[in-house]
Amino acid sequence: MMRYLHARLDVPAAMRHPLQSFVAESEAMNYAKLLAWNQSFETVQFALLYIDGDIDAYRNRIESVEPIRWFELAPLDSSGFYSYVCQEYTESERGLTRAFTDLQLVVVPPIVYAGDGWVDVTVVGSGGSLSDLVDALKARSDISVDVREIGRFNRRLGSVTGCLTSRQAEAVETATEMGYYAVPRQASLDAVASELEVANSTASELLRRAESRLMPRLVGVSGSSRSTE
Repeated sequence: MMRYLHARLDVPAAMRHPLQSFVAESEAMNYAKLLAWNQSFETVQFALLYIDGDIDAYRNRIESVEPIRWFELAPLDSSGFYSYVCQEYTESERGLTRAFTDLQLVVVPPIVYAGDGWVDVTVVGSGGSLSDLVDALKARSDISVDVREIGRFNRRLGSVTGCLTSRQAEAVETATEMGYYAVPRQASLDAVASELEVANSTASELLRRAESRLMPRLVGVSGSSRSTE
């Protein structure tokens, strides 16, 4: 059965990409999201990142990062921008790629590099392979692993909602289609509960729990640890 794992990793400074260290150590940076990447059969890879932070500080730092061959920056607003980079593989990146490949696991973007140095990552694969990955990481004294979520993989409503249970996803989808989140509101909680065929208190609980999971994902912050089925 296909499963997913959402975890936070704290890797030693020696294993961090120079730009990951910069995000963690610089007051000018808040967080970075690795949105997409293209593995090549040569010595380089291409990646697209969203950076929440000062674009000038980032530009000054990336110009001196040895693995980076070239880059382009695209401002988005006053606090964020995109970074398109071509870089050479580092040894730590090669090692991680081999580990995921050997276990037949897929990394689901985005990978979030938090300002505290931790990395948020979601991985999809068989339950056995995910367990093997966690065991292998925990066996290393230099890597800390915090498992946040684990459960059946369900992305039918899009990548952000992968953190929801099937009942929560159904509740959010129903409420949205009925206009519960419209401004002005077009459907009451009573109507949503009736459509879901549950009590008002149950509908309210489903929506509140879904919101508590979705909001941190939208801003790149991890919520509390939990197991979802």
